Amino acid sequence: MTRTSKLPVSVMLSGIAIALFTAVTALAPVLAPYGVNEIVGISWDPPSLSSPLGTDMIGRDLLSRFIWGARVTILTAAAATLLACLLGASFGILAGLRRGWPDMVLSRFVDLVMAAPTLILAMVLLTILPRSLAFIVAIMALIEATRFYRLARLIAVDTAALDFVESACLRGEKALWIIFREILPNGIMPILAEFGLRFIFTVLFLSTLSFLGLGVQPPLTDWGSLIKENKDGLLFGITAALLPGVAIAVLAIAVTTMVDWITAGENGGR
Repeated sequence: MTRTSKLPVSVMLSGIAIALFTAVTALAPVLAPYGVNEIVGISWDPPSLSSPLGTDMIGRDLLSRFIWGARVTILTAAAATLLACLLGASFGILAGLRRGWPDMVLSRFVDLVMAAPTLILAMVLLTILPRSLAFIVAIMALIEATRFYRLARLIAVDTAALDFVESACLRGEKALWIIFREILPNGIMPILAEFGLRFIFTVLFLSTLSFLGLGVQPPLTDWGSLIKENKDGLLFGITAALLPGVAIAVLAIAVTTMVDWITAGENGGR
């Protein structure tokens, strides 16, 4: 039997959830019944055929805002995580391979960034800088790149000490050849696993910033903004603020389950 023929139920459900979130992100303009800020009724309208989830505090369709919010949340978090992975892993591998003063300077800078509480650091930077999506992505990427740097540097240091890497160096192979042919093939799975975990953390981080009013700004919206806007509805029995929270939880569980399954399969196959 192949590995895919005996998938655990949790992995199958996680795959379906990730596929649904991906489809919603890609097809938001098609799936959303209304525009992100289009007013379609009165405040806190109950669910109806025209608005399956009802409306928010100023009459905007909650389903449409949830779909548009999913698009902004997932794409922003994915962009920040990808940028963090590229920067952190690249500098980490180079520092671990070259060592010397570049390694010392980069490692001390990473230690400095990691020593500051991430939320406070982001809040300070967003207080000074414009709160555009570009700056939000850059700030989150800077913070998350430190984690990728630490992991990639450790992989590079451990792999560089192995005989086949030393042999490649003695043959006169260039650094890029060693990185792509020797180091990355042996370290790609831990980096991919870290990518999944960092992506979820970035989704939570972005939602926290938006809930505090420092993240995604109107007219755009994300899941954190939706929770902030609709939290007052809980006093009247309106559960609109709970939907984005549930979506974040489902996405986190699905991604972490898939990461655990992939890494466990990789380790079991060795």
